[in-house]
Amino acid sequence: MSLDETTHNSPSTASDVWSKFVTDPSSPGFSLRTTFPTNPDGVEVMLETWEAGTQEPPHSHPGDDMTVVVKGRMSTQVYRRESGSLVADGERVFLGEGDVGYHRAGNIHDARYLDDCQLVYVHNGAFAFVPEDASA
Repeated sequence: MSLDETTHNSPSTASDVWSKFVTDPSSPGFSLRTTFPTNPDGVEVMLETWEAGTQEPPHSHPGDDMTVVVKGRMSTQVYRRESGSLVADGERVFLGEGDVGYHRAGNIHDARYLDDCQLVYVHNGAFAFVPEDASA
């Protein structure tokens, strides 16, 4: 079987890569499968699934990140702080299957999952989720 046949004729849901996920009780509708980086200059990679209609509140990460949408549709909005409040900074961006999104370290953003999604998430360095209070 060629790589092309593997990519186009085998749905991602049939791959063992998308098994053995762990749910996160603090984020209903979210489950993930992670790696542990052994290289201090490495990246952390997670395979994520999100249920349609779930969302992440405004937050940031300590490193640059990249999200590859394998299945489904999602959107993300970038924010900036203005007079102690979060204000939308630009238009909401919509990502579908095959699209890639990037956020710089410290960039405040949210995420909404419009369909059931499968994502490949790559974070530069050790991952951390930093909630951003809208009125801080």
